[in-house]
Amino acid sequence: MSHPLPSAQRLLPDGDERRPRADAQRNVERLVAAARAAVAEVGIAVTAHEIARRAGVGIGTFYRRVPSREALLEAVLAELLGEAVAEADRALQNNDPWAGLCEFATAYVRLRAASCGVNEALGEECGLDLDLPLEELRDRIRSLVERAQTAAAVRRDVTWQDVAFLLAAVVPGQHTIGLQADDQQWIRNLQIVLDGLRLADMPR
Repeated sequence: MSHPLPSAQRLLPDGDERRPRADAQRNVERLVAAARAAVAEVGIAVTAHEIARRAGVGIGTFYRRVPSREALLEAVLAELLGEAVAEADRALQNNDPWAGLCEFATAYVRLRAASCGVNEALGEECGLDLDLPLEELRDRIRSLVERAQTAAAVRRDVTWQDVAFLLAAVVPGQHTIGLQADDQQWIRNLQIVLDGLRLADMPR
């Protein structure tokens, strides 16, 4: 890879404009990729040792290449949340406010369903500094909902905060009342939620 990943670049010391050695840069990129995969599968409790193992480096290399486990997780999660914000920005460019909201909702819930760590970071106090991307995400959700309401596409008795909670509830737990959810259940849940948000007299 010829250029640092955004997360890898974020992990360089503040004000350090020197390019790291090629082998050091490759190690950082491996750690970033391993952290993304581990966060998705294990969640934000993943250990530095587990990330290093997945990256194929020793724990000493881990701490030489990143400031801390928390700094690496913050960089990875900020990047993933930034992807959700970018999806919202694309949705806001859609000339159809309802279609834009649906596009964002699908991309956003897919991200939550695919990454245990993202779902945890969005749903609880995780002890990581993610205030900025979370603030940006709240702002975009509010804009998408209010834009759709102005276009008479979404019920007026629903707030943007309601939509945020509803989208969070779309991703099911693995089991309920003896039933097991498959990996497509979130798609059905999301469609039911979107149908409930749409004004009754809006064409389908």
